[in-house]
Amino acid sequence: MASSLQKLLDNNRTWAQNMEVLRPGFFKHLAQQQSPKYLWIGCSDSRVPANEITGLDPGEVFVHRNVANVVVHSDLNALSVIQFAVEQLKVEHIMVVGHYGCSGVMAATRGTRIGLADNWLRHVQDVRFRHRKRLDHLQEHALEDAMCEMNVIEQVGNVAESNVMQDAWMRGQSISVHGWIYGLKDGLLKDLEVSVTASDMVGPVLSRAYKRYPQQTSTE
Repeated sequence: MASSLQKLLDNNRTWAQNMEVLRPGFFKHLAQQQSPKYLWIGCSDSRVPANEITGLDPGEVFVHRNVANVVVHSDLNALSVIQFAVEQLKVEHIMVVGHYGCSGVMAATRGTRIGLADNWLRHVQDVRFRHRKRLDHLQEHALEDAMCEMNVIEQVGNVAESNVMQDAWMRGQSISVHGWIYGLKDGLLKDLEVSVTASDMVGPVLSRAYKRYPQQTSTE
């Protein structure tokens, strides 16, 4: 155990030394201020590192991650991060970022029990229940991809409808909420076209997004 941890410390020293050689004064400048333009709300999955995916340096993106990139109005942790980013850091863009093949979303979709996190993933199950007419007729792979996308769309709405964002827009702050999804198989980000820049846009933007998933035609 100790040797595996020492490897991380050694890697850190090597990285820090290389950064200072490539960009002299980098850490001195970084320590003086934090002024990111972006807040990334993503999944805790270790395969989805925000800075590396977007090519941004430390200090350029403020990050909040949890299982299945969920934002709910009872989660004071997420809301505190959003409020700090919006009111203190003055970020200009909030990106809710999911990814295909998300284990949390798949567990919620399949009804797989995984433990304590089942309670958290009930929020994702709620997404499927609300949109079951658009989802239940899909084959497994298509269903899981659609659920990963729909979960992002739903969370964009939750962020946009939070009191933090509503207050920010009310006072005229220029800030946008976006929904993206990441492909583990190709390393590419996809814009789900659910950007919200004002309070009155939330309903129309989400409604338009959900129409991309046609409801099953009734045979009755």
